[in-house]
Amino acid sequence: MVDELAGMDLAGLEARRAGLYAELAQVGDFRRGSLNAVRRKCGKTNCACAGPGHPGHGPQYNLTRWVGGKTVNVRVRPGAELAKVEREVAAWQHFQALSEQIAATNEAICRLRPVALAPADATPGSSGERGVPLCSSSSRGLLVRVGMTRRVVMQRWVGR
Repeated sequence: MVDELAGMDLAGLEARRAGLYAELAQVGDFRRGSLNAVRRKCGKTNCACAGPGHPGHGPQYNLTRWVGGKTVNVRVRPGAELAKVEREVAAWQHFQALSEQIAATNEAICRLRPVALAPADATPGSSGERGVPLCSSSSRGLLVRVGMTRRVVMQRWVGR
């Protein structure tokens, strides 16, 4: 992935990113997780599954995913439900692949994009510019520029 991006210019990378965003918009419904087919032996000594070489009963299909720090398995019935879940899991995998490609392309764009230089006469706090509030609960504290020192920000926030 990185090798194919290495020779591209900024305009080419931006066009690639726009194409990836367009493809991402077409992904549709998806489900996180993976689909597993499980075969099990029942444990009865006179059952056919107890014989050597028998794969066991099944398959039983499970959608496995990570939720709240725990692995969760959801049984999926064969037929229409299984086909739907297969499509949704495949769409999730496609979404993940596209996300990785978009991230790699954005990193390449960031490396190539030139740094915007600030005007030489602009100093932090000059010209009385107003920025974003320091915190959402206070309209007194304002950040003028990112380059301001903590002391200046605190003085403005406290109102000194």
